[in-house]
Amino acid sequence: MSNPRSPDEFDPATSSSEADGDGQKAPLPQLARDTTPDNPWPLHVLSTKMSQYISRCDPSWVEGQIIELKKRARVTYVTLRDLHEEVSVPVSLFQSEVARFDGDLEHGMRVVVRLKPDFWKKTGRLSMVGSGIRQVGLGDMLERIERLRRKLQAEGLFDPGAKKPLPVLPHRIGLITGRDSDAEKDVIRNARLRWPAAQFEVREVAVQGATALAQVTAALQELDADPAVDVIVIARGGGALEDLLPFSEEDMLRAVFRAGTPVVSAIGHEADQPLLDHVADWRASTPTDAGKTVVPDVEEERLRINQARATTERALRIFIERESNGLHQYRSRPVLANPETMLMAREEETDTARERALRAVRVAVDRHVDSIAHLRSRVRSLSPQKTLDRGYAVVQHSDGSVVHDAQSLTPDSTVTVRVASGGFDASVTSIKRDDPRDQPD
Repeated sequence: MSNPRSPDEFDPATSSSEADGDGQKAPLPQLARDTTPDNPWPLHVLSTKMSQYISRCDPSWVEGQIIELKKRARVTYVTLRDLHEEVSVPVSLFQSEVARFDGDLEHGMRVVVRLKPDFWKKTGRLSMVGSGIRQVGLGDMLERIERLRRKLQAEGLFDPGAKKPLPVLPHRIGLITGRDSDAEKDVIRNARLRWPAAQFEVREVAVQGATALAQVTAALQELDADPAVDVIVIARGGGALEDLLPFSEEDMLRAVFRAGTPVVSAIGHEADQPLLDHVADWRASTPTDAGKTVVPDVEEERLRINQARATTERALRIFIERESNGLHQYRSRPVLANPETMLMAREEETDTARERALRAVRVAVDRHVDSIAHLRSRVRSLSPQKTLDRGYAVVQHSDGSVVHDAQSLTPDSTVTVRVASGGFDASVTSIKRDDPRDQPD
């Protein structure tokens, strides 16, 4: 867009004046902010300035959805609405532009058009004049979706490791679907056929059109913040690619990825695969499949319980029988049938050990008695008394010392002689020397 002069700037060439108190005309203010109650702009000046300002605005290419369409002889009036926000703009298309359009303009069509703002001075009405209108083709939308798919896949939004497991038995199921839609009935009916006690927290929103993205995202955030909701199902029936575009919008996909509650995507039929199917924690092929997925089958659970009970009872019965047989075998053993037998055997072993110990003690005592007697006889045979008994005598000086050498005596000396039994005193009359011939060899 160019940089036109602001509409509050006044062009002196188009200025007008009014008579002042002296009959002279006062000049009009140059700027809109300089106008006063005493010196205002005439209305046509403001309208002219607005028209001049807006006419200098550059045209812009915009994308939107046709929500109103009125065909006249020379002009077709359409209302374009933003694809994501509650913003709409009226557009006028001349017959020549409509004639160049390939096909017929229809409600709900997604188009790209070149808009030039136009200000009608007489009524002060702002309108948009369109040109070069063209439909956003299927190929363009698919290419846009493919670029977004590659971007989100590179960021890891499709990573299986990031997906949250579904609860085995949710206490409350959040359901986001269209108002009074078949998808809502299919999910609830099939879920309650499998689990009659299933409870739902339903949010009915627009599931196609410009408001679908904002409403579905807001409902998702609301249910995700509810701690009673264990799983969230986003469901709608099948439709054209244009109808399913909100479920391939980046804002919704990122909201689903950030959600702390597991999300099930049940959009369209088996062949329909918006990008939501790749980001959601679980993809259901249809709303009916979603109703069967989020809850278990009560009959299957009862069957599993009965099978588990039967298996437990059978295992317990086998265990009791095995242990009972083991106890019977233990009780049939002789040691348990007649416990005193074990005591008697141990008593005999104890008596035998006692006798063996006593016998060993007696033998050891007898052996040591004989040894002592032998040692006693040896000691006695070496004692001085035995020597005396054999006829020998011990001669002692008067001081009691033993006479070892006859040369230590003198004649007339007195000695004491000890014999085997008793002793006597004797006087030495003579001393004899030993004859070498008497010494033993």
